[in-house]
Amino acid sequence: MSFRIDQMDRKILGELQRDAAQSLDEIAKRVGSSKTPVWNRIRKLREAGVIRQQTVLLDAEALGFEACFFVLIRTSEHEADWQAKFLKALQDRPEVQEAHRLAGDIDYILKVRVANARAYDAFYQALISEVRVHNVTALLSMEEIKSTVSLPL
Repeated sequence: MSFRIDQMDRKILGELQRDAAQSLDEIAKRVGSSKTPVWNRIRKLREAGVIRQQTVLLDAEALGFEACFFVLIRTSEHEADWQAKFLKALQDRPEVQEAHRLAGDIDYILKVRVANARAYDAFYQALISEVRVHNVTALLSMEEIKSTVSLPL
């Protein structure tokens, strides 16, 4: 990464991670600066791609998405066509919150958020009807102990 981040940038990023809805005045006060320099730094961080987007975090359980499954996928298919089809299937499903390609015995891990086991089964049936997989293991999260999108600045 060629863009240099100094201590003030880290403070600003920390404040944005804590609450991006803060006003510029609030952020400036918390980091010990004034509004214009803070705005200029935020703009530069966006232009450099350090800040990708701003969003709102929702409470999944409050919205009825009470089940979180971690889905381990093994495949015997590794051709580009299969992979493109698989990746599109994942992108098209809002239940998939995260998807990672792994090194080791498991090829992919998905984080899938649904209302219940029946909703997971519907997701699973739809996925395997679109793409062929060798083995799928679903692990139900019994309790979320920690979840954050904040980076340790």
